[in-house]
Amino acid sequence: MKSISKMVLGLAATALLCGSIAEPSMAQDGTPAKQLFGAVKLPNAASPAPLGFYAKGCMSGAVALPTDGPTWQAMRLSRNRRWGNPAMIDLLEQFSRDAASLGWGTGILVGDISQPRGGPMINGHASHQIGLDADVWFTPKPAQPMSVQQREDLPFTSMLDKSKFLTVDSRKWTSTHARLVMQAASYPQVQRVFVNPAIKKKLCQTWTGDRSLLGKVRPVYGHDEHFHIRMNCPPGAAGCERQAATPVTDDCDSKALAWWFTKEPWAPPKPADPNKKPVKPRQVMLSDLPKACSAVLAGPSRSEADATFGGQPVAYSSQPSVPQAVDQLDAISSNPANVPADIPLPRERPFR
Repeated sequence: MKSISKMVLGLAATALLCGSIAEPSMAQDGTPAKQLFGAVKLPNAASPAPLGFYAKGCMSGAVALPTDGPTWQAMRLSRNRRWGNPAMIDLLEQFSRDAASLGWGTGILVGDISQPRGGPMINGHASHQIGLDADVWFTPKPAQPMSVQQREDLPFTSMLDKSKFLTVDSRKWTSTHARLVMQAASYPQVQRVFVNPAIKKKLCQTWTGDRSLLGKVRPVYGHDEHFHIRMNCPPGAAGCERQAATPVTDDCDSKALAWWFTKEPWAPPKPADPNKKPVKPRQVMLSDLPKACSAVLAGPSRSEADATFGGQPVAYSSQPSVPQAVDQLDAISSNPANVPADIPLPRERPFR
């Protein structure tokens, strides 16, 4: 890893002297981007900047959610995915306090946010690449803090009745669960909250608060054991690719929601043609990401202690210190037709 870093730093320095960014040779050596970003243990020492799209990008200047807080605990610490844009960490701390005031235990359990420099992950997610996505468990923080091992071992709790088709289990789901999800959707900086289609339907049937907020709550595969908060691009983040707006209505009678309760989304894939040679899936390479991600990957590290967010908002810089003008970032379209097929959302099939 050290030799790779030296090579990339040298190339980045040469590019800076020449006034442009050269692609590091490791972008062509066949190493997938997920392995490059997954190998980095600390963030780069630079100003905060989300670069690219939620499912195709990276993150400069990340900070870490502290593993323990008065109203939160970070889970699955071995994954090293508690890094995010300062705006996301600030939101999670605020949300954790609000959740506790709603009666959600003593706060929230936070799952994956992003890797130290964002980017594709070796497993688990297609999104979470720019520090503006975070998972919150449908399990409240217990009164007694959990040990590191307990956080590794604690099983998820599904909100679904697995004996029925797409049905919320009334023995587990409570009005506090509903208030928790809708509290997440209430923040103006939140762009979407992803939940299982059955949970969206349950909220449509029972929520008596501000119905317009339900438009932010989007159905997606899985997400019955946790929900996923996605933030808007922060103000001034020129390199952040924005996603299409959510409906301003509750979207409960839409064809998009009804589609999830048909056979189509759950139909098994068609058998492969035995006469055709199998096509190996193409790996995402560093060269597929915004050009600024090469410099983010190559940049010097910031220490974990220095990068751990201590509860005070960090000023957002619209001029991230990466050696490329982010306003010249390669465009990554959020049009559903251009999103890779292995990303279940932000596509809302079959209608937007």
